[in-house]
Parts: sequence; C-alpha cells; structure tokens
Amino acid sequence: MAKLPILTAPDPRLKQKATPVERVDDEVRRLMDDMLETMYAAPGIGLAAPQVGVLKRLIVVDVARDGEPPAPYQLANPEILWVSDEDAGYEEGCLSLPDHYGEVMRPANIRVRYLDRQNEIRELEADGILATCIQHEIDHLDGILFVDHMSALKRNMILRKLLKAKKQQALPAYSAAS
Repeated sequence: MAKLPILTAPDPRLKQKATPVERVDDEVRRLMDDMLETMYAAPGIGLAAPQVGVLKRLIVVDVARDGEPPAPYQLANPEILWVSDEDAGYEEGCLSLPDHYGEVMRPANIRVRYLDRQNEIRELEADGILATCIQHEIDHLDGILFVDHMSALKRNMILRKLLKAKKQQALPAYSAAS
C-alpha cells in the first residue's frame, strides 16, 4: 500500500466529473487500499479518488470513532437510490480544504448502490454521519465540494484563504545567509 498526495482546492481537477469504473479488479482494489491508507494517515473519515488525482468513481469511508475497530467501506460507482425527506446538518470538513469547516444540510438517510471489492453489486442504507460522509464523497465524484453547498460569501472566503496559503507555499524560502 502507498500513501497518495491529496489535492487541495482550488486545484481545477477537484471540479471535474469522475468516470465510472468498468470493473473492480486488482488495480482498483490496490487504489482503494491506497486511498484508505491515505485517508487514515491524513486523518480523515472519507476520501474520493478525484482527491488523489484519479478521475474514477471510487470512494472510501470509515466513520468508526476512536477506540472502535476500523469499519471501512470501499465503494465503486456509488449511486444514491433514495434519500429521506428529513435533512440533517453537520459541520463538514474536507481533506482537500484543510482546516476549513462549514454547516451543510443533507438528507438524513440514504440508500446507495455500489460495486464492492469483489465486483458485486451491493446496497447500503445509511444514516447519521455515515450518510453525510457518503454524500460528501459522492459529491467529489461530480466535481462538487462541500463549500459549494454554502453561501457564495462563505465559499469565496474559504477558497481565497486556500489560494493565499497555496501561493505562500510556492514562494521560495530565503535563508538568513542570503
């Protein structure tokens, strides 16, 4: 397994749509494993393939709390089949928008269909933070960031801060000896 670099906004690749996975084979399973390792190391609770520069419809999620055994989900071609009428708000963050958070309203319960590690079609009903996390990661597959669900003012403020931080990282470091 390998830890992968995570793209940060405003990288234009984060706004592109991912293409479906033809079948879950050894190469896709390896990518899923690398994505899990990357997510755990970050640390995070979800990661989509576009966040590591791969425009494939793959997500990994693990919302197990500290002290609980890992409970990872690896979903290829996830598709939301049903959403509840009830919404729930969560303070969301994102590995591609480090250190920025915002309240996002999403359906409280969902049913999703996907391909599992064995290339079998599965369905999963989710609620709470698992439902939120899956919806957040599926958004990534469609080029949508959690800030796109916020007001233009809040979104632009966060994106400007990220752009400024990126520019500062790109500046050459000058030593005192120069």
